[in-house]
Amino acid sequence: MPEILEIEIYRRFAENVIGRTIRRVEAPDSWYLKGCTADAVTDAITNATIRASRRHGKLLLLDLGDQRPTLGLRFGMTGRLIVDDDAAIDVLEYSSDRNDPAWDRFALVFDHGKLTMRDPRRLGGVELDPDEAALGIDAWRLDEKGLSNALAEGRGALKARLLDQKRVAGLGNLLTDEILWRAGIAPTRAAGSLSRDEIHQLARQVREVLDELDSRGGSHRGDLHDERHAAGVCPLDGFDLSRDKVGGRTTYWCPKHQL
Repeated sequence: MPEILEIEIYRRFAENVIGRTIRRVEAPDSWYLKGCTADAVTDAITNATIRASRRHGKLLLLDLGDQRPTLGLRFGMTGRLIVDDDAAIDVLEYSSDRNDPAWDRFALVFDHGKLTMRDPRRLGGVELDPDEAALGIDAWRLDEKGLSNALAEGRGALKARLLDQKRVAGLGNLLTDEILWRAGIAPTRAAGSLSRDEIHQLARQVREVLDELDSRGGSHRGDLHDERHAAGVCPLDGFDLSRDKVGGRTTYWCPKHQL
């Protein structure tokens, strides 16, 4: 967390600052600035006006126009977006429920109001002109052809390939488990082993899960989610879920119907 759905919530929330002019930059944590310094960011974006908020996978992008750099905001596992003292998401799943301003890593101050990144674990970051081309296809735009390209010749585990942001941008641990569970495909399968029918089914499930869980409120609203624990059972067939490490992430799946 957050995954593509949470960043989409942030993107929509960031629309509240479109048209505002940046008067001051607050960057107290140099670690949070990637490939730039606080002085460089301040010089580059002070007095710029926010023209648009966009998203590519888990990357939130603020376009500043007037030949200014694009500001890229990454939220890691615990980053939240706060605008004018209101949080886009009050509490992230698997993160602290404290709301401590000491965790404020970066902020844009306007004539009226402020946009803040609050991140307890400091796993997010801020970039100027991030390399969007380094990211794979955005998961929400994924079709059968795009998925086939992303999985092509993959010998590693399917879930690991889906989590690779250079292949498919936006999916995280919760969404990937939900999608594969609904598609009936084991996360441990070799990425390149899927048949044409399986690729068709998986691409359809990616889109359907994103649309459905977006309407429910986030990546943690999946049908599988409440059973992602020791002794969890499959909500579909009641079979004991397997708990494995796949792609370095704790993975829950049903060995009875995920083949």
